[in-house]
Amino acid sequence: MVRFEDLALFVRTAACGSFSKAAREADLLPGQVSAAILRLERDLELRLFARSTRSLRLTDEGERYLPYAREVIELLHAGRETLRRDDAELSGTLLLAAPSDFGRNLLLPWLAEFRRHHPRLEVRLQLSDNVTDVFRDPVDIALRYGQAPDASFVALPLAPHNRRVLVAAPDYLARCGTPRSLDELQHHACLLWQLQGRVYDKWVFPLGRARRIVHVKGALACDDADVVRRWALAGEGIAYRSWLDVGADVRAGRLRVLLPEQPGEPAPLQMVCPHRRQFSPAVRQLHALLAQRCAALAPSAGPATPVSPAPRVRAASPACPDCARRTGRRCGRPRRGRW
Repeated sequence: MVRFEDLALFVRTAACGSFSKAAREADLLPGQVSAAILRLERDLELRLFARSTRSLRLTDEGERYLPYAREVIELLHAGRETLRRDDAELSGTLLLAAPSDFGRNLLLPWLAEFRRHHPRLEVRLQLSDNVTDVFRDPVDIALRYGQAPDASFVALPLAPHNRRVLVAAPDYLARCGTPRSLDELQHHACLLWQLQGRVYDKWVFPLGRARRIVHVKGALACDDADVVRRWALAGEGIAYRSWLDVGADVRAGRLRVLLPEQPGEPAPLQMVCPHRRQFSPAVRQLHALLAQRCAALAPSAGPATPVSPAPRVRAASPACPDCARRTGRRCGRPRRGRW
């Protein structure tokens, strides 16, 4: 196979008329230039130069081949310059897949910002909590939560330290009380996520080098993570969600973090693509933007946010109907007179 470096040295030698001059211009040794020309002649099965002790000239085959060699080099340089310009002015179509909650509530405004800077770029967005197969599905890149189990594709970190957090609305906590330990989750209405018919009712929490699995129950489950978040906002129960998905709600006071001293399961966000050769200028610039935006949402004031205690309630009474089991606490709904 013809090497680009050999081709470039052939064109330079033809212009200079000697190996030594071409070597000086290329900052090489004359012997290296001579070896490159011999290698090119062997690959082409042609004699490009007629050599003597005093002169070097192109053969008839070399004269006819020279214009094509120049054209190839010019095309390669033009392609490189085009890609450099495309870094500033992106065009074409980018096929992107993302999780539903992250896509609707965070990614959409970031994509709008990205498109304002690159109006010639078209974006095709797929939102789903199903794991996208970047080898089979019609996507260029996919955003995924969790560790990459398959080393056959390339994963670029976006939020490597993201974790899941337990959250609930103040209204739910006022009615049903605040769990003080992982064991008490079993006595609360937990909002469940499901995928392809499987309900994820085993919540994992790291405990040092080990982990603890808590079996939870709840009357509500959905295969759309954004719906689970909306149920939590509506006071329907406790959710175990990625901090990226609920951080804004926590900061706004719409949700509260429960058991803040208990770290949640790691949920790093990554940009996944099948091969490094698919790192187009659009992919590289989008990754840089998303990584910057995710870093701004890092839990510096996140999962460690202190949780206000739930209102004190009077002694035992029937548990709130929203709870999965009896809690032994009075429901916090307002009543006439005293409550």
